[in-house]
Amino acid sequence: MKGFDPKFTDFPDYIIGITKEIWEDRGIATLHKYYAPDIIVRSPASVVTGNQGVIAATMATLAEFPDRQLLGEDVIWSGTPEDGMLSSHRIISTATHARDGVYGAASGKKLRYRILADCHAKDNAIDDEWLIRDQTAIVRQIGWDPQDYARDLIAREGGAAHCVKPLTPATDKPGPYKGHGNDNPWGARHADLLHRLMNADMAAIETDYDRAAQLEYPGGQTGHGWAAADGFWMGLRAAFPDATFTVHHQIGRDDPNMPPRSALRWSLHGKHAGWGAFGRPTGAEVYLLGISHAEWGALIGGQIKLRREWTLFDETAVWKQILLQTGDL
Repeated sequence: MKGFDPKFTDFPDYIIGITKEIWEDRGIATLHKYYAPDIIVRSPASVVTGNQGVIAATMATLAEFPDRQLLGEDVIWSGTPEDGMLSSHRIISTATHARDGVYGAASGKKLRYRILADCHAKDNAIDDEWLIRDQTAIVRQIGWDPQDYARDLIAREGGAAHCVKPLTPATDKPGPYKGHGNDNPWGARHADLLHRLMNADMAAIETDYDRAAQLEYPGGQTGHGWAAADGFWMGLRAAFPDATFTVHHQIGRDDPNMPPRSALRWSLHGKHAGWGAFGRPTGAEVYLLGISHAEWGALIGGQIKLRREWTLFDETAVWKQILLQTGDL
């Protein structure tokens, strides 16, 4: 861990440790140390530049959800301390919607939702980040429909002309991290599977997924088996049948005492041209950022399958793009 604080045993310890220190231990000021001054944080909802913007957003979130916990499930990573490391961090967050904020008037609801975040770190600081919260799960637990939440958010942000614009290639900003992951075969296997699904080879589900695979999808939805995987990926691709699918980053890992794992960051970019996960086609141009994690194994000797999958994208950011273009406000 050359260049990093010696209190951290390894890179997963660094990622999980600073997350707890910042959020749960109220060490928000440590962001001056752990986040670079000119960091770029991309979420599907916005692009935030600079450490001060991150600090402001962190304080706003903690004001709305003062008891928030972030429980690290996994850190799938690549790189070296000398050249920089990229973590794909999977979190379960619990929180009470105790005060008014970006999610509206305080509801008192107890929430549980996942987050997937890709962070580039070097010399004890994060300088580039891609962050996806399960906004669908958050707003539904509070009592919102995702489309209605997006419509209300546009109004609260000042209308179509003034609201915060979602992440698209036009609003994105280049950061210091230029890597694409590693060449581990588990990442390659995962990328090949998603490419096949996006090319309408849905038969890949029965050949590559374990029949009892556990599946975690947006909206806090847990599914099991082939039908659940087929329903999710078919519904997504059907909504954007001609969109360009791109894998931007892939990691595979073989770690002691852990199953083989992989992490992909990917996007769909194109027209909302089909019936699927987002209802009636609108023709709106949509940029959808996704992150997927997987665990692999062979329950039956020699038959390697995807046994657990986690995929997130922000449904509310997709609806915001659709509403802004259709004018259905």
